[in-house]
Amino acid sequence: MSKLLSFIKKIEPKKGTIAHTVYDGLFTLLYTPDEVTHGGTHIKDKVDLKRTMVFVVIAMQLCYIFGTYNIGHQHFYAIGQHTGFLDGFHLKLFFGLGKLLPIFIVTHVVGLAIEFYYAYKKGHGIEEGFLVTGALIPLIMPPDLPLWILALAVAFAVWIGKEAFGGTGMNIWNIALLARVFVFFAYPTTISGDQAWVAGVSSTVPGGVVEYSWYHDLCNSIFSAFGGATFDSAATVVDGYTGATPLILAYQGGWDAVTSVYSESQMWWGAIPGSVGETNKPFIIIGALLLVIVGIGSWRIMLSMILGAAVMSLLLNAWQATPFMTVPWYYQFYIGSFWFAMAFMATDPVTAASTNRGKWIYGFLIGFIGIIIRVLNPAYPEGWMLAILLLNTFAPLIDHYVIQSNISKRLKRA
Repeated sequence: MSKLLSFIKKIEPKKGTIAHTVYDGLFTLLYTPDEVTHGGTHIKDKVDLKRTMVFVVIAMQLCYIFGTYNIGHQHFYAIGQHTGFLDGFHLKLFFGLGKLLPIFIVTHVVGLAIEFYYAYKKGHGIEEGFLVTGALIPLIMPPDLPLWILALAVAFAVWIGKEAFGGTGMNIWNIALLARVFVFFAYPTTISGDQAWVAGVSSTVPGGVVEYSWYHDLCNSIFSAFGGATFDSAATVVDGYTGATPLILAYQGGWDAVTSVYSESQMWWGAIPGSVGETNKPFIIIGALLLVIVGIGSWRIMLSMILGAAVMSLLLNAWQATPFMTVPWYYQFYIGSFWFAMAFMATDPVTAASTNRGKWIYGFLIGFIGIIIRVLNPAYPEGWMLAILLLNTFAPLIDHYVIQSNISKRLKRA
């Protein structure tokens, strides 16, 4: 290990150049920085910001694995081939990789290019915040999103939402959600409706043709050499198929409409259309527990968000003015992206409330308002993106009043 360190030190570029900025970012990823604060006492901790971010990325890996495979499963289910979840395993896995890898690469190329540029211009090391942002964005996007739209969304989120405010730790809103909200408002047809969530077909209506490329031809030559099943370029979407998500079905006809297409088991384990990383609830919960155990994710925000969503759902169940309001409150946790938003979005330590009491208020309001948007807004049958961004805006105000309340109580005691 010492020889590797010596070699890396020898190839260090001249300081003040963009090459050194890139070098410094890679070096501190491999080795803990040995710099400490000057003057007075200090604590030297090996768990720096970069390693904190790595824990969050690790917590998402089960979502990546399942999400990649589910992209392929939804495609083949639509065309009536290999309809069992584990049938055609290699085809589904490679189809999913062919869709997710370009999204992952474009996200990181665009985002890191902007990060590297600003680090160079400011004359300091590369900030680590994009480690998490770059891992989150592919998981919350549709699998067939045009890459040029993705590039614009990432550039907008990093440039306007982060660097304009001073960089990592200074942003007001969650950067990954800013990228998604940019796509939603600028290019709504690419992120709404049935078509967005099923990749590789010209349309989700019966008769829609598959859209394969050179990548699938290359895979066919490899698979056929081993006697495996191959991609069928003549396949079409089968009769009776619907690519509607459970949220759309719930809005149209309540819980009965949802269960007429998807079973409760499918919705819980994630074998349904949706954003890449949001569908498998147990894997998301495992990631959430990891974040709580290592002290990165706030259990107060998570628990209060569950309570807020449950309370609002119970109130709507009592009202029952629309089919969506009749969905039993506990089944609201089976559909949509609640768990993913709770685990990886609402708990962002930069944009969330910081005080303990503030975290309870912050999380509860996200859950409460998110259900309102999900159920009562016909243009957008989901609410967590908008609810979290709204509470990101008010998080400093929540903390302010919590602190002022504590000060007032202490002054009275004094």
